[in-house]
Amino acid sequence: MRKIKAAVIGAGFMGKVHTEGIRRLGNVEVIAAAAVSKDEAQRFGELMSIERVTDDYRELIADPEIEAVHVCTPNALHAPVSIAAMEAGKHVLCEKPLAMSAAEAQQMLEVARRTGVVHCVNHNLRYYPVLQHVRQMIARGDLGEILIVQGTYVQDWLLYDTDYNWRLDAKDSGPMRVVADVGSHWMDLIQHLTGLRITALCADMQIFHKSRKRPKVAIETFAGKTLRPEEYDEVEITTEDYGAVLLHLGERARGAYTVSQMAVGNKNRFHIEIYGTKAGVMWNQEMPDQLWIGHRNDPNQLIVKDPSLLAGPAAGFADLPGGHSEGYDDTHKQVYKRFYRRVADPSAPIDFPTFEDGLWGMQLLEKIMESHKSRSWVTTA
Repeated sequence: MRKIKAAVIGAGFMGKVHTEGIRRLGNVEVIAAAAVSKDEAQRFGELMSIERVTDDYRELIADPEIEAVHVCTPNALHAPVSIAAMEAGKHVLCEKPLAMSAAEAQQMLEVARRTGVVHCVNHNLRYYPVLQHVRQMIARGDLGEILIVQGTYVQDWLLYDTDYNWRLDAKDSGPMRVVADVGSHWMDLIQHLTGLRITALCADMQIFHKSRKRPKVAIETFAGKTLRPEEYDEVEITTEDYGAVLLHLGERARGAYTVSQMAVGNKNRFHIEIYGTKAGVMWNQEMPDQLWIGHRNDPNQLIVKDPSLLAGPAAGFADLPGGHSEGYDDTHKQVYKRFYRRVADPSAPIDFPTFEDGLWGMQLLEKIMESHKSRSWVTTA
């Protein structure tokens, strides 16, 4: 099998995650990385053992050796970097949310289709093995008709007004923050599992910290804060700390979810519940190998991931035997594995989220903003 050469653009938290995930594949080599400055690029190169680094991503896009690019930048750069890479014939795997707006996402999709490159938006959270088991359960009718979906995606890393990250700045992240950052995952997953599209929604959002203390030096996502008061600038905040969305799926199913990065004690609690006419399921990302299955007339079940017991194709998303945990890092590996299978073989199936999924996600986010501003239900069609 030939080696595929890739570049990672963005040297923050996600840049590290992508680099590590790519290296687990075996047939893909990270030969270069780009960061926002020469110093940051150098630090990233030393940390991740990448010899070639730059502060100009265009150098990497122009390199004919590089076949694929991972876009791990702040959201404002997703479209320009991805479009430039695709125009140069590179395959692109881009972080979510796909763009700053649905219009940008539409442009990205059009370029992807015209250039014929492989394109993927990194909705990696689909690929926990037990979630793929849930998808197969729903497809074969184990839950019956889906009636109710509900859940949360909550964290606490932005609880204090001294907590800061580029996601708080609308010029870098877009007009929405937590609903776009983690709410996009929740909406993508629930539609992926049930096979139902969100058809209508009603949203409410709130900013708890109207201003925050921005560090005068860059702070990495999830990093601890130890700065002194004189090392901060007071800045106005225009993006939400909390979001709640009521929704319709298909014609009959109903649901709701809440998101926040100020939910004390929750580090990365992505929780879903799906109830049908025959059974229900419940899953929490902080315990990723466990799945609760609820019954009306029989004892409830708590199952633990075991690929030999997963339903049908779900077993292909587990690379370790039962009792060996597969978590967040492994979900990235599963997306990258399928993305690069398609890069290596254009006839391979597209079993990963594409820019079409990313565009739909952006359209939903804009509907959420529309609903919040109008204080009313909106349809998504």
